[in-house]
Amino acid sequence: MNEHNLVLTKTDRAILESYKSMMDGLSVYLGKSYELVLHSLESYEHSVIKIINGFHTGRTVGAPITDLALSMLEVIRTRGDNNGYISYFTRNKNGEPLKSATITIVGENKRIIGLLCINMYLNTPFNEVISEFVNLESLEETKKNSGPIENFVENINDLIGNSVTQVRQRVFNDDSVPSNCKNKEIIHQLNEMGIFKIKDAVNKVADALNISKNTVYMHIRNQNTD
Repeated sequence: MNEHNLVLTKTDRAILESYKSMMDGLSVYLGKSYELVLHSLESYEHSVIKIINGFHTGRTVGAPITDLALSMLEVIRTRGDNNGYISYFTRNKNGEPLKSATITIVGENKRIIGLLCINMYLNTPFNEVISEFVNLESLEETKKNSGPIENFVENINDLIGNSVTQVRQRVFNDDSVPSNCKNKEIIHQLNEMGIFKIKDAVNKVADALNISKNTVYMHIRNQNTD
């Protein structure tokens, strides 16, 4: 089939649609110096189906694909190394420097159905870039160890064990929780974290708290019915 007349299936459209929320989250993380563009290859004339920070180029939904995007697509197709992406430096028509990436989106039957293009405007003032990544209030909270802690572990047992240790320490240091309710509160917090969605977590938590698994189940049931 001629790629210029690519007909998308229902599944293809769902795949492209799934990228939209990912782009929203990525944009919140990266900030306004990044332009994110989602192209559908069903229509080169109106390929842009989502764009974030389009003020950089003045583009909106419905804009056509660019010559450079087409060129990068061909490079990816002919490169033969199975990597569906390419990163490069370039300039826009105003001479502004960009660091860009073109990432192919694969649909049914391994067809390339779209592109995710990311353009960082390198002339963005450094203080603006840093301000997107560093919220001073959040940074101070993290320094005080009052912010959330992410456990980077090598296996699921360590994840459960570390979570129990951290929650237990937090609960036992909380004087507002009565002594006879400490384990109940620990289980409630672990449940809110989703720990009990992990296979065999109930048994492991019960062992760590030196209580029966039936007690753990009871506290989970009571919490879910509150």
